[in-house]
Amino acid sequence: MSYKEEYQASIDNPEAFWAEKAAVLDWYKPASRVLSRDEHGIDHWFADGELNTCHLAIDYHVENGRADQTAVIYDSPVTNQQQKYSYLELRDQIALCAGMLKQCGVEKGDRVVIYLPMIPEALISMLACARLGAVHSVVFGGFAPPELAVRLDDATPKVLLTASCGIEINRVIEYKPIVDAAIELANHKPDACVVLQRPQAEASMQAGRDLDWHEALAGAEPAACVPVKGSDPLYILYTSGTTGKPKGVVRENGGHAVAMKYSMTAIYDFEPGEVYWAASDVGWVVGHSYIVYAPLIHGCTTVLYEGKPIMTPDAGAFWRVISEHGVKALFTAPTAFRAIKKEDPEAKLAGQYDLSCLKTIFAAGERLDPPTYEWLAQTFKVPVLDHWWQTETGWAIAANMHGLESMPVKSGSSTVPVPGFAIEILDEAGNQLGTNEQGFIAIKLPLPPSCLTSIWGDAERFKSAYLETYPGYFTTGDGGYFDDDGYLYIMGRVDDVINVAGHRLSTGEMEEIVGKHPMVAECAVIGRRDELKGQLPMGFIVLKNTEGAEPEQVVTELVSMVRQDIGAVAAFKEALVVARLPKTRSGKILRKTLRSMVDGDDYVVPSTIEDPAALDEIKAQL
Repeated sequence: MSYKEEYQASIDNPEAFWAEKAAVLDWYKPASRVLSRDEHGIDHWFADGELNTCHLAIDYHVENGRADQTAVIYDSPVTNQQQKYSYLELRDQIALCAGMLKQCGVEKGDRVVIYLPMIPEALISMLACARLGAVHSVVFGGFAPPELAVRLDDATPKVLLTASCGIEINRVIEYKPIVDAAIELANHKPDACVVLQRPQAEASMQAGRDLDWHEALAGAEPAACVPVKGSDPLYILYTSGTTGKPKGVVRENGGHAVAMKYSMTAIYDFEPGEVYWAASDVGWVVGHSYIVYAPLIHGCTTVLYEGKPIMTPDAGAFWRVISEHGVKALFTAPTAFRAIKKEDPEAKLAGQYDLSCLKTIFAAGERLDPPTYEWLAQTFKVPVLDHWWQTETGWAIAANMHGLESMPVKSGSSTVPVPGFAIEILDEAGNQLGTNEQGFIAIKLPLPPSCLTSIWGDAERFKSAYLETYPGYFTTGDGGYFDDDGYLYIMGRVDDVINVAGHRLSTGEMEEIVGKHPMVAECAVIGRRDELKGQLPMGFIVLKNTEGAEPEQVVTELVSMVRQDIGAVAAFKEALVVARLPKTRSGKILRKTLRSMVDGDDYVVPSTIEDPAALDEIKAQL
C-alpha cells in the first residue's frame, strides 16, 4: 500500500485501520471496542483490551524463537564497559527486578519513580514496572532536588529506584545526596528507596528506608506478567523544563504498544533482529519510545549508550558504536550532529570506521537545520530523515514514511503527516489556512494511539492546555505550513513567532538563513522587546572552529543574508557571537530563557540545563 492510500485509510476509518495494526500484537484479550470516550469526553484506544507491555517486549520473543537473540547492547565509554543481554537473560533480570519491587509492596497501579543513569538497570526497571502493571515515572538523572521533589509529590510513588552516581564525560555526579534532599523537600515520602551502588561512588544509606539494590534482588522471587487494561497507564513522563506544578503526560498501555509496533516498520523500515540505536536518554520521551519499548516490542536489538557524541573520547564516538555493533539506523537530535560537525567538520574520524551497516539517519527533538542535513547527507551518503514529534504524542506526528515508500527529502521539512494524524494549519480564529500560509499546527481529534490521554491527576488541565484553544482539535503549540506537495514545515514554537511592526515573522526561518553561512556552527534567533516595533530579532551565533574568523564581518554578512531572503521587514540587525548556546540536556536551546534575559525579565534557570556557565557567559556579554 502506498503512503497516500495508507494515510487516507487511517483518516477515513481510524477504528478499522488501528484494529488491523493491533491484531499483530499478542493480546490476552482483544478490545471489544477499538475507540471509546470517557466521562471527560476524552478518547481512549483499546480501553477494555487486556495485555502486558513487558510480555509483548520480552516474554513473547522468548516464547517465539528469539530467546538467544541479543536484546540490549550496553555500551559505556565513560566506564569502559560493554555488556550484551539476550532476550532470555533480559526476561530473567526483569522478572527478578519486578519481584524486588513486589517485595517493597508495589502492586498494579502503584507508581515507581526511576532516577537512574544510562545503565541496564534503568531499562530493566521500566520493564519491571510494566510487568507488574505499576506506573513508572523516569526522572532524568542529575535533576536538582527541587525538580525531583515536585515529581515525587505529583506522582506519589511507593518506591524510588536510584544509583549512587551518574557519569558525565569525566565527572562523577553523586545521586544520593540529590535524592536525600529531594525526599526531605517533598511532602510525599516513598516507602522505600532502592540504591544501586556503582564503583565510581559509594552512597550513604538511611536505615529503615534505603535498600541495597543487589541485596534486595538476591532476596526476591521472579514475578510474572500482570494483565492490565488497554486504558491503564504505562508511565507518567514530565515535560522537560517544568517549573512550579509539573505537567505529567500519561501514556496508556494499549495504544502505546500498537503505535510503537507500527512505527518500527512504517517509519523506520525495521525487521525483527536488526540493530536500532536511538542515541538519547531514557529520561526523555525518545528514550522511552525508541531505546526501550518500540525496538523490543518489534523484536530488534537496541543500543543503550552511556556517553556523549563528543569527548567520550572524541567526535568519532557515534561512528565507533555503529561500526562495532552493526547499527542499521541511528536516531538522535540535530544538536548531537552539530557538535560532531564542529569538532570534526570533514568527518575524518568517521573515515576510520566501516559504516556499511548504516542505512538511515533519523533526526528529531528540534528542527533539522538545512546545513546540518546537507553535511550529513553529503558525508554519509545515506537517507537523512527528519521527523517531528512531541513528548505528548510519544511518536512521530510527521515523518518520511520510509517503510511504506521512498519519499523525496526536502531540506527543512519533516515531510508528511504520519497515518492517524489529521494535521491542519489554522489561523488565530481557528480557520483552516491554505498551502504556503503559516499558522498554528493543530491535529483533528481523535488523536491516534499512543498520544497522551491526560495530565496525571488533572484532566481539566489537560483539556485547557491542549483541547480548548480550537474545539475539536489538539493544539500542538508549534507553528508551520504545508507546501504545494503536502510537505509539512515546522517553524518552531508558536511563541517563537515574533511580531515586528505588525508583521508576524518566524525566528525558525531566520535561523535557517543564518545557519547557511559557512562560518556558522550553531545559531538561535529570539525576539527581543522594542518600544517602537514591538519586537526585533536578535541572533546568538556560535562560529565554527576555524582560524581567521572575523566576528564583526560575519555578523554583517548575516544581516545582509536575512535581508536578502526575507526582506528589510525582518529588521534583523543584531547578532551576538558567543562561545556556546545554553541548552537542556536533551539538546533544546533555551530560547525562552535567552529572551527573558535580553528583555531584563525575571527568569528561572531550568534544572535541565546542560551547562549553566553558558548562560553566565552570554549575560556578561550583553
